[in-house]
Amino acid sequence: MSNQKEIKNLKSFSTAAERFEGAHVLCPGCAHSIIVREILNATNDNLVVSAATGCLEVCTAIYPHTSWDCSWIHIGFENASTAVAGAESMHKALKRKGRLDPNQKDPKFVAFGGDGATYDIGFQWISGCFERGHDMMYVCLDNEVYANTGGQRSSSTPIGASATTSPAGSTSYGEKKNKKDMLAIMAAHGAPYVAQVAPNKWKDMVKKIQTGFATEGPVFINAMSACTTEWKFPMHKTVEASDLAVDSLVFPLYEIINGTELNITYRPKNVIPVRDYLAFQPRFKHLFKPQYEYIIDEWQKRVDAKWDYLQRREEARV
Repeated sequence: MSNQKEIKNLKSFSTAAERFEGAHVLCPGCAHSIIVREILNATNDNLVVSAATGCLEVCTAIYPHTSWDCSWIHIGFENASTAVAGAESMHKALKRKGRLDPNQKDPKFVAFGGDGATYDIGFQWISGCFERGHDMMYVCLDNEVYANTGGQRSSSTPIGASATTSPAGSTSYGEKKNKKDMLAIMAAHGAPYVAQVAPNKWKDMVKKIQTGFATEGPVFINAMSACTTEWKFPMHKTVEASDLAVDSLVFPLYEIINGTELNITYRPKNVIPVRDYLAFQPRFKHLFKPQYEYIIDEWQKRVDAKWDYLQRREEARV
């Protein structure tokens, strides 16, 4: 890793070479831009990036303009992973054939996709890339909804959330399914490194990204990306939404190495109730009606059980 020890503080991080320019049309307050900038600035190595169709792609490459100051590929909704895996395979083939400068350092290969393109539509392509062992990083920008196409639910949408295809009303509390545990699924592939990150904890995030870049083989990063549009909080409170997510343990920050070794990387000093996290987002406002309050209680029990499991797993190293 060329600069794994270079980014020591906020000042040095903020002055790193920009790979993601500010000239985009993402919604004001969108966490995607914060996450992508942090990831691309975590290395000075050359990058080859692919992006699935989604908020990030449609808002950062409006012809003839682009926000990407690196090699960038846009392909279908489902196969950003295979696009960058193909580029990685081509690079290896050209290197074996002696058609590349042997003194030139290998680039890093990164794919970005939303939760719809990751948890749902593109899952089999991502799974195949990890099975084949491509040397690449896949980053899921997890805003828990199909935000680019109208706010439909995905398998990342948590129970009780109101989405356009799982609306809350007089006879429904919204989404009926629990959120899929994508990190556990990718760890079960035997991936050398998977991790959850959040943009408000930037030091934790950059450390994990640099670990991922230094890891040989497929790396999966699940990044909590608060969505002001579909979560319906004020656009200037994105970091506050992120703080509530990690401090309530709804989105715990941890890593899994080689599918087995689990490390919790952030332990809140003061754990806040899940109720506070839900109350911040109007997509859950109906849960505070008397007939649906039991869903909040179930949320708390589930979050507590998951945190207990993570701690036991960390202690046991199994």
